[in-house]
Amino acid sequence: MAIKLKELSTNEPKYTSGHRACAGCGCSVVVSQVLRAVERDVVVGFATGCMEVVTTIYPYTAWNTPYIHNAFENVAATISGAEAAYQSLKKAGKIPKDHKIDFIAFGGDGGTYDIGLQSLSGAMERNHDMLYVCYDNEAYMNTGIQRSSSTPLGAATSTSPAGKVIPGKQQNRKDLTDIIAAHHIPYVAQASPHNWRDLMTKVRKGLDMEGAAFLNVMGTCFRGWRFPMEQSIEMARLAVETCFWPLFEVDHDKWILNYKPKKKLPITEWIKNQGRYKHLFTPEHEHIIQQLQDTVDRKWALLLWRAGEGECPLWAVEKK
Repeated sequence: MAIKLKELSTNEPKYTSGHRACAGCGCSVVVSQVLRAVERDVVVGFATGCMEVVTTIYPYTAWNTPYIHNAFENVAATISGAEAAYQSLKKAGKIPKDHKIDFIAFGGDGGTYDIGLQSLSGAMERNHDMLYVCYDNEAYMNTGIQRSSSTPLGAATSTSPAGKVIPGKQQNRKDLTDIIAAHHIPYVAQASPHNWRDLMTKVRKGLDMEGAAFLNVMGTCFRGWRFPMEQSIEMARLAVETCFWPLFEVDHDKWILNYKPKKKLPITEWIKNQGRYKHLFTPEHEHIIQQLQDTVDRKWALLLWRAGEGECPLWAVEKK
C-alpha cells in the first residue's frame, strides 16, 4: 500500500503528456495521479467532459490503457457492465481466476453530481467491483462555465451570473460524498491533488476493496474560478486548510478524518483570490460570505463527530 516516489517515477505512465488540457489544469493532475497509483491492468471509462475532450481528440489519444468513452450520463453503467463481463469470463474460465483487472470510471461534477447521478447510484447500489473517480471543478467548464449542483453558493458562472438581479449562484452545493456514503458501499473518500500521497493511497484502497468504491477529488479550474494558473495546486490546498474540502474516508461505514489543519483558516482565504467570488467582497453581499462560512463550520463539526473527534453538534440531533 505504501506509495514510493521512485516506483512512481519509473512506471510507464498510463496517462501521457501531450494532451490538450489548459496549462495549470488541476483536473489533469488528478487524472495523472489516479492512473499512476494503479498497479495492475486497468480498464478506464470516461464520461463526456473536460478531460475526455482534451485527451481523445481524433486521431490522437493520451491513454495507454483500454479506454471507453461514452455519453455524459452513463459511464458508471458502462464500467459496471465491463466489470460484470469480466466476472462472467472468469467464471467461464476464459480469464484466469488469479488475474486481477481494475475498473475505473471517471466523470466531472456535471457528469457525476447531475447528469450521471442515476447511473452512478445504480452501480454503487449493485456494489460492482469498480472505482468511480469524480474530478470536481464545480461547474460545467467544458461547455462555457455553467453552474452545476456542485457550484458553491455565491459563485458567479455564465448561468448564475453576479449582477443586479442575482449575486451569483443562489443555492448551496450538493454534498455528493455524503450521498454516496449513504449507499453503504465498502469505500468512499475525498482527496485533493495537493496531497498526492493521500490521494494515491485512497486510489489503491478503493481498487483493493471487494466491491464498489467512490473517490471525490478537488479539481481546480483557473479558467472557471478566475485565479492565476500557477496557483492551481495552492487553490486545492487552501480548500482543505479552510475545511471547505476536508480529507476523509468512509471505510465500511467507519468515518475516518485523514487531515486536521493545525489552524483552520477562514473561507475568505480560499475565495479572495478567485474572480468568481469578487462580487461578494462588497457591503451588500458580505452576508453571503458569512453563509458560506457557517455552512463550512457546521459540516466540519459534523465530520469531527462522525470521525469520533468531537462532540455531537446539537443541530445534528433529531428533534423528538
